[in-house]
Amino acid sequence: MRRPGSDRGPLLPKGWRDAAIQLGLFALVYNAYQLVRGLTDASTTLALANAERVVELERSLGAFFEPGFQQALLAESWLVDLANFMYVNTHFVITTGFLVWLYLFRNEHFAFVRNMFIVAMAIALVGYALYPTAPPRLLPGEGFTDTIASFTGLAQDDGTVGLLVNRYAAVPSMHIAFALMIAVPGMALCRHAAVRAVWTAYPLVVLFVIVATGNHFWFDAAAGAAVACMAAVAARQLARSRPGWAWPDDVREATA
Repeated sequence: MRRPGSDRGPLLPKGWRDAAIQLGLFALVYNAYQLVRGLTDASTTLALANAERVVELERSLGAFFEPGFQQALLAESWLVDLANFMYVNTHFVITTGFLVWLYLFRNEHFAFVRNMFIVAMAIALVGYALYPTAPPRLLPGEGFTDTIASFTGLAQDDGTVGLLVNRYAAVPSMHIAFALMIAVPGMALCRHAAVRAVWTAYPLVVLFVIVATGNHFWFDAAAGAAVACMAAVAARQLARSRPGWAWPDDVREATA
């Protein structure tokens, strides 16, 4: 007879079976998210009109700064190259790396963060369906530049990727939502002040990147932050039915 827990590897806190389930769940949810995100692709006319509405809103608030900000950066090619690299590569790598670290070394917090991600992606799909919006890089008439296409030759809207890309999924910015959903737990869990400082700066760096590359307005980022907040609230509500899904501090508060 196998001893309980004998399927656990040297790092896996709950064994290979649980690790496979969590990996499969994330793969299923993420690929479903990408597929549905593509299926909600809207007409170019509507998406561009909604983007112009965002421009009008920002202008009415006196906060339409993105074209001037971006143009000021174009002379600094190294900074643009860095922003392009980060936009293309770090969103997936850092998010995935944090979730793997969380599962392996702070597993008691993993379910709460996992649930936040699932809820956030569901909310985002509703936003993409109800308010399809073109990114600012598709508004050259407003002074925007697609820095990734201009500096790297990489076409973000290449049709070869088919259903897995929706070029009109600017609102909300899930770059910001994901950044907040890993940065806040990262700040709470890391012991070293320097690491906490990095996590504190990370969402601001992501904001810089998405605006500098012409992929999002600040309005998109605000909507992404709102999605992250709603996902956190929803994760706390879900934890009421499953104590194992709670953030450990919530468990202590409930039993105090």
